Amino acid sequence: MTDEYNYLDHMTAYSSCANACEQCAAACLSEEDAGHYRCIELCRDCADLCRLTATLMLRNSPYVAVASQLCRIACLACAEECVQHASQHCQECARTCQVCAEDPLLEPA
Repeated sequence: MTDEYNYLDHMTAYSSCANACEQCAAACLSEEDAGHYRCIELCRDCADLCRLTATLMLRNSPYVAVASQLCRIACLACAEECVQHASQHCQECARTCQVCAEDPLLEPA
């Protein structure tokens, strides 16, 4: 089993992604444009999955591989949605999600 210290770089990527998603969702909620509902939903799910995956890494859980694959799917979906919106926070979220999804630990086996 991998030592949790081997996951530190990955946990940083997940934390950054979760923070960007939370910030994006909060900003979208404050906008008057009602067309961001899907963005908000995906951001919230992605943030939760990124945090869960990082927590499982800290625990050195046997479920890290499964959680990381689900996290990758959420990151890709969130990036795909956010990139469609012109706002800066959505563009930043899309970029951060894409970086997280490209983490080698998240690559399909």
